[in-house]
Parts: sequence; C-alpha cells; structure tokens
Amino acid sequence: MVLLPAHQRLLDDDVEEDLTDHQIHDMLQDASQRIQQDRGTAVSSPDTPLQLPKLNPGHITDAIITTKGSITQLHASNLVDQRDRSLANSIRKIEDPIAVKSKRQEDKKATAGSDWFNLPRTELTPELRRDLQLLKMRNVLDPKRHYKKSDSKSDVPAYSQVGTIIEGPTEYYNSRIANKDRKRTLVEEVLAQEESSGKFKKKYDDILKSKSSGKKAFYKALQAKRRKGKVVKP
Repeated sequence: MVLLPAHQRLLDDDVEEDLTDHQIHDMLQDASQRIQQDRGTAVSSPDTPLQLPKLNPGHITDAIITTKGSITQLHASNLVDQRDRSLANSIRKIEDPIAVKSKRQEDKKATAGSDWFNLPRTELTPELRRDLQLLKMRNVLDPKRHYKKSDSKSDVPAYSQVGTIIEGPTEYYNSRIANKDRKRTLVEEVLAQEESSGKFKKKYDDILKSKSSGKKAFYKALQAKRRKGKVVKP
C-alpha cells in the first residue's frame, strides 16, 4: 500500500470516470519516484539504463594502445625497452662464429691448465733452445752424477716458463752469487765456469792426443806389415 501526499490525494468525488490499471500503475510509480527524490536517493527505472559513478584509479602506466574517439593508436616507442633500443641503434661488430670458436680454442690451449699452475705455451727463442739442449746433455757436465733419461721425443716442451732463483734473506753471503758473476742463460754460466776451471779443455786435449797417437801408431804398424809382405795393396 502506497500513501500519497496531501496535495496529490485523489478524491472519489473529483474523479468523474474510472481509471485504468495502466494509469494507476503510472501514478503510483510517479509518486514513488517523488518520495525517493525527497529522501535524497535515486530510483532506477526499468526503462532507463543503470548509471554508475566514475571512479578515480589514480595514475596508470602509459598504455601501449590509446584510443581517442574512434581512432586507436599503437605507440611503437613502448614496444621495445629503451636499453635494447639504444643497443640496436648503436654500431655492432659482426664476428665470424668460426673465427670466434677457433680463437676460443687457442685461448684454451694457451696455458697448461690450473692443474699445472697455468704454465704458458713455450716461446722458443735461440737462447732457450740452447739451454734446453744443454739440459739434455747435463750428464756430460757432471759425469759423476747420474740423471734419469728423458722419454720425450721432442727436446722442446709444449708448456714451460723460465724463472730466476732469488736467495732468501737468511742465506749466508758466501752461498750467494755475486752480481758480476751472474749470467743470463745456462750456456753463459757453463762457459764462465769453463774459463775458470778449464776442465772441458783439458779433457778435449786428452781425447785429441789419444786419437792422434792412435792414428800414428796404426799407420806405423801398417807400414811394417807391408814391408813383411803380409798386406797386399789392392
């Protein structure tokens, strides 16, 4: 049951003719809307669409696609990251993958590995070659000492490094080598020792003397055999 205001009250004596059900429904609906408007609330009509208030979500990240009216635009600047864009616009060096792979393999073979203290590949120089040959003939330098025979077929190792022995501060002065007596290579040290001792020169003279006397004695014996007729000339 709906109550009507006093100024909208309908009196039976004012109505000259009967109202239809449709008219009564419209009148009741109008009265209900006026009552709701007086209360400060909006009433939705089945004939009018429902309208919701717009919300303010705050700042939203710039969208890639924007629509203005009936036109939709795509912002190409937001498709690629700024760092990737700067790399794409910069100058890029093109490298051959085969050359890069071979260089990587060469760098890997440049040292003997961490198990061998990263020894570098041997850089063969004339001085190093002479020192390696001298090490191979070390039994000649000291005949009284026996060294293990090397099984390596090559005189030059694949990886090697030349170092210098530095005396400790606790060593006595007479166990050190004076700076004027220090040499750069093993060959120079051996030659310097030979000049002071003369051991190899003396040994060479003895060998030469024995060979010379042997040849002369053999020649004399051959001449004696010929005189006796035991040796016939061809």
